[in-house]
Amino acid sequence: MTNINLSFAALTAEDKSVTIGSQPSLVSALTGVQSTLSKKILITDDALFMRVILRNFLVSNGYEIVAEASNGREAVEKYASCKPDLVFMDITMPEMDGIAATRAIKQHDPAANVIMCTAMGQKNMVMEAIQAGAKDFIVKPFNQDRVLESIQKVIG
Repeated sequence: MTNINLSFAALTAEDKSVTIGSQPSLVSALTGVQSTLSKKILITDDALFMRVILRNFLVSNGYEIVAEASNGREAVEKYASCKPDLVFMDITMPEMDGIAATRAIKQHDPAANVIMCTAMGQKNMVMEAIQAGAKDFIVKPFNQDRVLESIQKVIG
């Protein structure tokens, strides 16, 4: 993973003069930096430590965590109230599993973006999750580069 350190002093006069409409914007001069700032994410996993790991990683990469859920039922409710750009959804959870929750979310919002989080050895469940409407999947334990790649693939 690459960290980017930006310094205003390092920008050229041309970079400093970038405008949006009639207002100068330093952020707009920094291609790609603005793209993650408005992306809202819902994290769903019954394991608190997995939510914390994913939350900390996503926040450190500029994403906004608008809600967390510990089961599929909560995810469906929080999706409706928070309207996130993306949902990370564990497959195996109590009350309502991730596949049923994905179906319910997609029924409410066919444009919903869901990335399934799976443990190794759940290949059949991954196929079922994709059929339910998930747009990608990541395997636990999370590979940070793969998480970012999945986000880019699903919401740009």
